[in-house]
Amino acid sequence: MSTEQKVVIITGASQGIGAALVRAYRDRNYRVIATSRSIKESADAGIHTVAGDIGKPETAERVVREGLERFGRIDSLVNNAGVFTAKPFIDFTQEDYDQNLGVNVAGFFHITQRAAAEMLKQGSGHIVSITTSLVNQPIAGVPAALASLTKGGLNSVTQALAIEFAKSGVRVNAVSPGIIKTPMHPPETHAALSTPHPVGRMGETRDIVDAVLYLENAGFVTGEILHVDGGQNAGRW
Repeated sequence: MSTEQKVVIITGASQGIGAALVRAYRDRNYRVIATSRSIKESADAGIHTVAGDIGKPETAERVVREGLERFGRIDSLVNNAGVFTAKPFIDFTQEDYDQNLGVNVAGFFHITQRAAAEMLKQGSGHIVSITTSLVNQPIAGVPAALASLTKGGLNSVTQALAIEFAKSGVRVNAVSPGIIKTPMHPPETHAALSTPHPVGRMGETRDIVDAVLYLENAGFVTGEILHVDGGQNAGRW
């Protein structure tokens, strides 16, 4: 198969934002390596799926190896897989901790390390991670210390890697969403979940997709934490 088309890895790709990102990149003629625990095979020859736990190094190894075998290159990585657990800090369990660190941190580390190695070889690439605006703007009534601990780390490492890779042709950015309408949030919760945003509504999946695609094409942008949160990050309201 020709290796001229660009190739993107998308984690957490089976539903919600991840599935929308797969469609958006395919619409732009990217070939896609899509991974999640429950992802099914695709009839589209331009999509290669890998089912597995992204927090495990063996899954990351398979994703990159099979992607290279199938498409011959890796140009972009979207670290979309993530979990969010909201509860009082003293109520978090060891299981909560392990899950959040496993998906949000290990799930970033293993796949990013392997994808970045390929990008550095070819002298170009783009890595973007999905974090959360709660990292910078905590909200009373939404206790989410594990999100701050894990997603806050992603914001920091985004800037660290942007500097480390700055002269290599590899850019590193993040999108920091507010609350987005996905299958995670039943319709009956939407009215209440609109209130934490100054603009008075939840975000749509397309808002995050548009932000990722902007960063994908913004060749002079690296180390950016792009807030897509209806004004949450602007301050208290």
